Amino acid sequence: MASALTKYKLVFNVPPSALEACKAAIFAAGAGRYPGAGNYTECCFTVFGKGQFRPGDAANPHIGKVGELEYVEEARVETLCVGEDVARKAVEALKKAHPYEEPAYEVYKIEDF
Repeated sequence: MASALTKYKLVFNVPPSALEACKAAIFAAGAGRYPGAGNYTECCFTVFGKGQFRPGDAANPHIGKVGELEYVEEARVETLCVGEDVARKAVEALKKAHPYEEPAYEVYKIEDF
């Protein structure tokens, strides 16, 4: 039961053109729901910035060309996942919805104090 209440933060970067599709996918998987009487859903924080990468010889990049340094506008999204199962389902949904062959994401366990 304790693991069902464990909180995780999912953080990922995505091009603006795929932002809404990725958010819809993770929210459908249960991310972005805050426990409590308020029944808040689809909660996240989004900030825009510039990322960079250089695709390697074996890459099949969604944006850019193999061997060339690419700069792209991206959105960074942070959201809550309550329960390890929700975090895993949200990551799986993100990977399916995200246009990159290797989406950048992180999952953090949130410690309660």
